[in-house]
Amino acid sequence: MLFCKDSLFTPGPTPIPERVQKAMSQPMVAHRSKVFSKNLEEVATRLQPVFGTKEPVIIVAGSGTSALESAVCNVINEGDHVVVVVTGVFGERFASICEAYGAEVHRLNITWGKTCQPEELEDYLKTVNQPIKAVFATYCETSTAVLNPIKELGEVTKRISDALFIVDGVSCIGGVPVNMEEYQIDILVSGSQKALMLPPGLAFIAVNQRGKEAIKNGTSKRFYLDLNRYIQSYDEQTTTPFTPPVSLIYGANEVCQMIEEEGFEQVIKRHAVMRDMTRAGVQALELPLFVEKDADASPTVTSIRPEDGQANAIKNYLQEHFSMTIASGQKQLKGEIFRIGHMGYCTPFDVIQYLTALEFAVNALYEKDVFGLAVKTAQEVWKKHV
Repeated sequence: MLFCKDSLFTPGPTPIPERVQKAMSQPMVAHRSKVFSKNLEEVATRLQPVFGTKEPVIIVAGSGTSALESAVCNVINEGDHVVVVVTGVFGERFASICEAYGAEVHRLNITWGKTCQPEELEDYLKTVNQPIKAVFATYCETSTAVLNPIKELGEVTKRISDALFIVDGVSCIGGVPVNMEEYQIDILVSGSQKALMLPPGLAFIAVNQRGKEAIKNGTSKRFYLDLNRYIQSYDEQTTTPFTPPVSLIYGANEVCQMIEEEGFEQVIKRHAVMRDMTRAGVQALELPLFVEKDADASPTVTSIRPEDGQANAIKNYLQEHFSMTIASGQKQLKGEIFRIGHMGYCTPFDVIQYLTALEFAVNALYEKDVFGLAVKTAQEVWKKHV
């Protein structure tokens, strides 16, 4: 059967709303013009409630990894001791970036599929007999679909040490609650291609006053990612130090408009509903969830681990029969799990769509009559929130 409409349900990149695409197609303007400065200021300030910050959000042309690197190279100097909470691929990436800049990295390795509990971080910090410059953690670990208890980890960090608390929010900011002051986060980073409904290409960095002071005093060599340049350019001229992706800024402004129209609290609720629908529907099909506890599950991505190694078969079935793209596992989870992204420009109706496709896949690969089971279960969850 021919399916002419491609459906994208990966944990990034994610679908782009038509109105955002239209906004990005506006005529080009000079990046040193008042028109651009106005757009940049609107985005930097309208994103403040999304990042839970009182400061304008710094915008850098780059991928999510450039946001991670900027959080390291601006505050970590060679020889600094840092603790990195590793709950998956992207926690490991944070650790690798720190090592690249000469830091002495202390890895708190957590079993993949599990969250880092506050008491685990507290116990580990007490074993590091060195002054700790920063603690790095991942809010949503994209590779496993766990949501770490960032608020509690921030409290532990500040109570046990004088370290900066630096958080990777790439795959969840825009779909989860966050308050940098309350969560005691000094630097929070994200990217454009996830819950913020944009193409890849923008890195977002939110920094509090303590973070700004650390950036100002950082001695590591950097140029393009030197956040001092971005802060100074914005404060003095409401611009960027280097040529920005003007069209993406237009798109980001439209994303902010969409978030404000829906209401950010409702955005957060929608993501939670999609998570609950997905998990309930998958369980109705007797497909094991990789993240066992509901409280540990991300509202932006769900990971499933079929017991008989059918993860790739299910992924390929959805692609071949429905032109539906989901994600496979990474590193040691490659071929073991598949992941479904439900963030940004995604609604409960989309959940019904991919659960229907999963019913077909389970019927074909396991020869089970499961039609309607996942959908009905998910609808019952959805009904409770209507």
